[in-house]
Amino acid sequence: MAKKPHINLVFIGHVDHGKSTTIGRLLWETENLPDEEMRKLEEAAEEKGKETFGFAFAMDSLDEERERGVTINLAHQEFDSDNYYFTIIDAPGHRDFIKNMITGASQADAAVLVVAADDGIQPQTKEHAYLAKTLGIDQLRVAVNKMDLADYEEEGFEEVKGKVGEMLQKVGYDVSEIPFIPISSFEGKNVAERADEMDWYEGPTLLEALDDLQEPEKAVDLPMRIPVQDVYNISGIGAVSVGRVETGGINQGDDVTFKPAGVGGEVKTIEMHHEEVDSAEPGDNIGWNTRGVGKDDIKKGDVAGPADNPPTVAEKFEAQVIILNHPNVISEGYTPVFHVNTAQVSCTFTDLKKTMNPRTGETIEEEPDYIEQGQSAIVEITPQQPLVIEENDDIPQMARFAIRDMGKTIGAGMALSVTPKE
Repeated sequence: MAKKPHINLVFIGHVDHGKSTTIGRLLWETENLPDEEMRKLEEAAEEKGKETFGFAFAMDSLDEERERGVTINLAHQEFDSDNYYFTIIDAPGHRDFIKNMITGASQADAAVLVVAADDGIQPQTKEHAYLAKTLGIDQLRVAVNKMDLADYEEEGFEEVKGKVGEMLQKVGYDVSEIPFIPISSFEGKNVAERADEMDWYEGPTLLEALDDLQEPEKAVDLPMRIPVQDVYNISGIGAVSVGRVETGGINQGDDVTFKPAGVGGEVKTIEMHHEEVDSAEPGDNIGWNTRGVGKDDIKKGDVAGPADNPPTVAEKFEAQVIILNHPNVISEGYTPVFHVNTAQVSCTFTDLKKTMNPRTGETIEEEPDYIEQGQSAIVEITPQQPLVIEENDDIPQMARFAIRDMGKTIGAGMALSVTPKE
C-alpha cells in the first residue's frame, strides 16, 4: 500500500470541455497509463474516427473491466503525485453523468472543474460547481482547457477566469484560494509539463496544483458509516459490498448492520486495491464481505454501520435546502428525487417552515406558501421509501443531499434534524 496520504478527486464540468482527455493526459504523463493500454485507446479512437490521441477513451475502457467484475474499484483510477496518491472517481462522459457526478462528488475530497477556453461557462459548468459546493467539496482547482483553440493567449484565459471566478463566488467559494490553470490536455500543455506557449503564466501546472491540495481530515472519531455503491458476487468469497468509508473505521471481525436493509453480520474480509487488509478508514474505497449477507440482501443506497450504533432510517427530517434551478414555484406535496450519498429516493416536501436569503441567512417569510428559485428554505421532508440520512451536527458526511427532477438538479441541502423510523 502507498505510504502517501490519499485524496479522492472528481473531475467535473460541462460535456465536451475535455474532462476525459485531461484525466487521460494526467494518467499518461504520471506513467499510470501503460503503453499497451495507450495503443489500444488510440486504435479505439481511430476506429470511431476520433484520432484526437485516444486519451478520452482512457476512462471508457475501464467500463469493460468494471462490467466484467474484474475490479472492486468501481470506475476508479489511481495515480501518484509527489505528495499524494489520488483516486480519480467516476468515468466522465456518461450520459447520466450528473447522477454519477453526485455519487462521485459525494465521495470526493477535492474537484477539478474543467472549463473550455473557447466555450466558457455552460449549463453543466454551473450545475457541477453548485453541487460540488453543496456536497461539501471545499478544495477546487479550475483547469481552463483547450487553450490551443484560444491561440494560447493570456487575454482569452483572463476572460474565462474572470467569469468563472464570479460564478464560483456566487456559489460560495473563496476564489482567492482557487488556482486557475490554463491548459491544453490534447497538446499536453501545463498538465504535467510547463508550456513555452504560455510563458505569460507563472502559476503551477495542473499536477503541481493537485500536489498542493490540503490533506483531507479523516472523520475517524465519528461512528462508522459506509454507503453501499454496488454489490458483487465474487467466486470463492461470496457477496462483496463496495463503497467508500465516510466516517469511523471498519475492521475484520466487526459486527456490522446494513440499513434500511435490516441485515448484518461479522466482517470476514476487507479488500482495497486488490489486496486484503485488516481495516480501513475514512476515504478508503473498499470491498468487504459480511458473513451471512447475500448479494440479494443489500443494494446500492444501503448504509453499513456498527451493529450497536446503526445508521438512522428517517421517518421524516427537517432540512435546509437551496433551490438552484426550477421553472415553477415549489409548494407542499412536491415529490422530487433526493440523492443522499449513493441512495436515490423520492421524497415529499411536507411542510414549508420558512424562506431565507441564501447569502445572509435572514428570514424572508415564516410559513410561506411556496419556495422559488434562488431561495433557501427550512422544510420538512418525508421519504417515500426507506432512506438513511443523519443530522448535520452529528455526521455531516451523511447529511447532505442533491434534489433532482425533470432530468436536472433543482436544488441541494442538508438534514438539520431527523425523526427516526420506529
